Amino acid sequence: MSNLNSGKEDVLLVEQLNKKVNEIKTEISKVIVGQSSVIDHLIIALLSRGHCLLVGVPGLAKTLLIKTLAEVLDLKFSRIQFTPDLMPSDITGTEILDEDTITKQRNFRFISGPVFANIILADEINRTPPKTQAALLEAMQEHKVTAAGKTYQLPEPFFVLATQNPIEQEGTYPLPEAQLDRFMFNLWLDYPSAEEEVKVVQTTTSQYKAELNKVVAAQEIIDYQKLVLKVPVASNVIEFAVKISNMTRPVNGYAPKYVKDWVTWGAGPRASQYLVLAAKTKAIVEGRFTPNIDDIKSVVLPVLRHRIITNFSAEADGITSVDVIKKIIEEKI
Repeated sequence: MSNLNSGKEDVLLVEQLNKKVNEIKTEISKVIVGQSSVIDHLIIALLSRGHCLLVGVPGLAKTLLIKTLAEVLDLKFSRIQFTPDLMPSDITGTEILDEDTITKQRNFRFISGPVFANIILADEINRTPPKTQAALLEAMQEHKVTAAGKTYQLPEPFFVLATQNPIEQEGTYPLPEAQLDRFMFNLWLDYPSAEEEVKVVQTTTSQYKAELNKVVAAQEIIDYQKLVLKVPVASNVIEFAVKISNMTRPVNGYAPKYVKDWVTWGAGPRASQYLVLAAKTKAIVEGRFTPNIDDIKSVVLPVLRHRIITNFSAEADGITSVDVIKKIIEEKI
């Protein structure tokens, strides 16, 4: 009987989630013009307990989008501006010597850093040295921070959105492939269309100021994240996701000739996990109770884009990882 009641509650949660996501998009649209695909993927990543890497030239409202999302979700937001002189303790926090005003005893007290928030904007993450990048990436993986031999739990939900600028690469520290792999999605922000840019200019050069309503609280998001894990997936959908990942690996028997010619390293098992998780989340966000192969196809590009490393032959032929992914999808259809 308890399983039956639990099933009914899950069905109600799916219906509720579908309404909440539409409300979130409505609120965000008061501030952000366009970028609907990016917003969809951000919501999917949040509910899948994944993190996102956003790539786009300056002025495409990356920071504004993330701040707006945090405000609508009623979550604590923290922005970290990554610079070459940023230290790991500037992110995680540090211990200070504190004196008790009454007893005059001195003790070390931990002062938490900006990473102790629900949504973290890691602005221009490739502008800081690897040691500092690693401090954030450890927090992303473990949802914990270790300082002075003590471990501190980060608040849930915990969602990192890192940004990179595709131009001005001088003096940057590109993220190693092993660290890039920890990001669920790699999202590219495009320039707005002419009509969208007109709307942007109209709203940003007038007295218009959007009043945002808080739609979802932290505990609700945690409940939705647990719901995602309960979503059943057909074995053929999982096999499709694994086959896609396998086809990107040049050493694998599944790999087509063009993958062997153009790819040095393909996607690891984490890619298959994220493909299935994203498909499950996309399904319940749209009010469906199980994902299908089309859901996998819709998230292949942002999941695999940063996990495929092309070689010199691909560069000579003008081929990018995106071209390889599109060719694989076409072959699997």
